[in-house]
Amino acid sequence: MASRTFGHTTVTTPDLNEPGLYLSVVKSLDSPRGAVQDFTYRDVELRTLALMGIQLVTGRICNVRAKHVELDALNLHGVEITNSDLGSARWSGSKLTRVHFRDCKIMGAAMDGMVLNDVLFEKCRFDYAGFGNVRVGGPVAFAGCAFTEAVFTDCDLSGAVFSDCGLRLTEFGGGRYQDTDLRGNDLSQIRGAANLARVRIETGQQTDLAKALVHELDMTIGDG
Repeated sequence: MASRTFGHTTVTTPDLNEPGLYLSVVKSLDSPRGAVQDFTYRDVELRTLALMGIQLVTGRICNVRAKHVELDALNLHGVEITNSDLGSARWSGSKLTRVHFRDCKIMGAAMDGMVLNDVLFEKCRFDYAGFGNVRVGGPVAFAGCAFTEAVFTDCDLSGAVFSDCGLRLTEFGGGRYQDTDLRGNDLSQIRGAANLARVRIETGQQTDLAKALVHELDMTIGDG
């Protein structure tokens, strides 16, 4: 079973090279049976990618680009998604288990009501994305990802790891952040620093958080 460790968190990732596993090439991720299993879907450019109530189990999605993405009530299990551009996706009410995103653009996306368990986002771009009611149900790590002006609202990110991520003007709104691991990131330009109760940081990041809080509260420092 494949896994990756970040700080105190170990994420179980899809093992799609195990002996005896054969992935069939499919032309669509939609299915009248409501499920696509043991598949490879790659090298596709779409105007619209719309999926609802579909289960994607054990497969690879690679080099897929879509201008308009609507995803609702998806169940992904054991899926690897790489080098893909999902545009300004609208993704809601879905459960992701043992999913690995790598080198993907999900910029300007609206991700709402999602449950993540053993999910790794690696070198992905979430600039200007909105995360609402996203819940971490198991190990989750964001490694080398960009979140420029992204917003987290009413999320439960307890125990999630952000490793070497770009957090410029990233807003952490009200939610749960207990043991969220923010070590190794520049926190000086984040928003919502006052909401980050019980997060995990390292020596030196106190100064980053102080700068962020001073800016957020529009404080004036000095005698003048």
